[in-house]
Amino acid sequence: MSAKIKQELINPPRGTTDLLPNDFLYWDYFLSVINKYAGIYGFGKIETPIMEDTDLFVRSIGETTDIVEKEMFSFATRGGDKLTLRPEGTASVARAYITNGMSKWSQPVKLFYVWPMFRYERPQAGRRRQFNQAGFEILGGGDPIFDAQIIQLCWTVFEKLKLKNIAIQINSIGDAKCRSKYRSALVDYYRPRASKLCANCRVRLAKNPLRLMDCKEEKCVLIRSSAPQTIDYLCQECHDHFKSVLEYLDEINLPYMLNPYLVRGLDYYTKTVFEFISEGDEYRQSSLGGGGRYDTLIEMLGGEPTPAVGVALGIERIVEKIKEANISLGKKVSAKVFLVQLCDLAKKKSFKLFNDLIEAGVPAMESFGRGSIKSQLRVANRLKIKNVLIIGQKEALDNTVIIRDMESGTQEVADRAKIINIIRKKK
Repeated sequence: MSAKIKQELINPPRGTTDLLPNDFLYWDYFLSVINKYAGIYGFGKIETPIMEDTDLFVRSIGETTDIVEKEMFSFATRGGDKLTLRPEGTASVARAYITNGMSKWSQPVKLFYVWPMFRYERPQAGRRRQFNQAGFEILGGGDPIFDAQIIQLCWTVFEKLKLKNIAIQINSIGDAKCRSKYRSALVDYYRPRASKLCANCRVRLAKNPLRLMDCKEEKCVLIRSSAPQTIDYLCQECHDHFKSVLEYLDEINLPYMLNPYLVRGLDYYTKTVFEFISEGDEYRQSSLGGGGRYDTLIEMLGGEPTPAVGVALGIERIVEKIKEANISLGKKVSAKVFLVQLCDLAKKKSFKLFNDLIEAGVPAMESFGRGSIKSQLRVANRLKIKNVLIIGQKEALDNTVIIRDMESGTQEVADRAKIINIIRKKK
């Protein structure tokens, strides 16, 4: 006989991970807050295809952004369609707004989503090739109060999650009218310093100067510290809009920090931009989410001129913060009874009893795969379930059940037909 060849293990693709039951204790905690406050603030849930026409992201995000140039998972179908796995959510929501005629709905339209996203990035802490975001979008609302409301909603979510040390960073990048002046000033400032920039920033200087503000390289951050600030180049309309946003935040005593170099990494943003930063020690900060206004995006995609503002929150990073903070996840629903069976006939009767208990709304657990009473009771004891229902050969034939109190060790025999009412009365 030939020796059995050991098969090579197949691991998940690089930059992806499995979510296990214990992970979902934290995910469900986060999602319960998201769903609750989305409803309170009047946001309806939306789902779009996980893949879209590649041109949607090229036109909306920008051809010279890192996402489009380096990070998209794009492919051609057998029919020749060029598709891309969704790298972010706003473009898909904007496309759905146009496709489904939402401009005819009562404005503004408030939508939220919880979606997986895909970007080809170097995997690192808090950054994966498949990751998840929760997003809120307000489409058809140009008033600065909606910028403030989106920020307020996210702040409320962080508060309800009991997360501490969250900072709001905010800026205005203006619109197309005033941004061209800022871009010119930026190029004038950086051109004499180009040789001192990192390789990526030298490319950005030629293609998309605003992206110079995103660089985290130490030498580029140092040069940026004296660069022109967007707020000094705002036209009157953009200045007034930003001033109103800040006044709304002041009205509800929401703390924020002006960051004159915050620009965000996508081309569709206009006017207000913001990020939520988790502050640790001086060497450790991470963005938990961010967003801003995108008043030209829907028109850019073929729709009517429609002001809009939105935000995306990184679920993996937020869940990690919840774990680090040892936040209580609330009381879990625990089983009231545990079923133990001692033979094949008893197992059939237990299976029926388990079904009856669940239908009656009595939380129950079992260990149908274990044979001995000792191993089954050990499971019940580990789960700290006080009431155990035991069915053996005799009980299966007599239509009775042994009720065992795991704390006192006492037992009683009860009629099978009365067991649900008896258990309901027990503590």
